[in-house]
Amino acid sequence: MRKDWIVAALSLVCLVALWALASAVKADPLVLPSPRATLTVWAELAARGELWIQMRATLIRVAIAFTLAMGLGSVIGILLGRHPGADRFFGPWVTVFLNIPALVVIVLCYLWIGLNETAAIAAVTLNKVAQVITTLRDGTRATNPDHDDMAQVFGMSRMAHLRHVLLPQLAPFFAVAARNGLAMIWKIVLVVEFLGRSSGIGFKIHLHFQNFQTAHVLAYALTFVTVMLAIEMLVIRRWEEAAGRWRGSA
Repeated sequence: MRKDWIVAALSLVCLVALWALASAVKADPLVLPSPRATLTVWAELAARGELWIQMRATLIRVAIAFTLAMGLGSVIGILLGRHPGADRFFGPWVTVFLNIPALVVIVLCYLWIGLNETAAIAAVTLNKVAQVITTLRDGTRATNPDHDDMAQVFGMSRMAHLRHVLLPQLAPFFAVAARNGLAMIWKIVLVVEFLGRSSGIGFKIHLHFQNFQTAHVLAYALTFVTVMLAIEMLVIRRWEEAAGRWRGSA
C-alpha cells in the first residue's frame, strides 16, 4: 500500500513537471500559466473564501446526483439482471439513455423544468443512471447460481438472501459503478453549472473563460480534481480492494 502511494506521488510530480515544461516552452502565461502562477491565483481565491463557497455548491450537487444515480441505477440494474423478461423489454430504453449526449439531456432538462437546482440535479442523474444500470445488470447476471440454490435450501428470506448472498457478490460491480460514476458526474455537474447555474466551479470557470483568465480556470479545475482524486484514493480504491478480497476468498 505504501509503495502504491509513493508511485502515485511520483506520477503526479512528473505530471506537474511536464506542465511546467510546457508552460516554459509556450512562454505565454495568458495561454498556459505555470504551476507557480496557478498556485498564486489559487491562494488568492482561497484567502478570499470564494474558492470554498463555489466548491461547496458543486460538491453538494455532485453528492446528491451521485446518490440518486447509484440508488436508482442499482435497484433497476439488479431487477433487470434477475428478470430476463423485464430486461428484454426495458433493455432498449437503457440503450437509448446510454447514447443520448449529455449536453442534450442538460438542455432538455433546463427547457422542460427551468433554470433551477431541480433541473440541474435531474440532468446529472439521468446522464449517469443508465451506466449504473448496465454495470449492476451485468454484475447480477454474472453471480453464481449455486449460491442462490444454497440460499433456497437453507430457507433464507429474500432480505437475508439479498444481504448475505447477492450484495456481497455485487460488491466489485458497485465499486466499478461508483468509480466511473464519480468520474463522470463531477464533469457533467461542471457542464450543468457552466450552462445554467449562478454558483459552483462550472459557473466560475465560465466567468473566467469569458474574461480569458486561464490561471483562474486552472485553479478552480485543479481544486476539484484534487478533491476527486482524494476520494478515489481514500474511498473508492479501498472499497474496490475490499470487494476483491471477498471475491477472492469465496
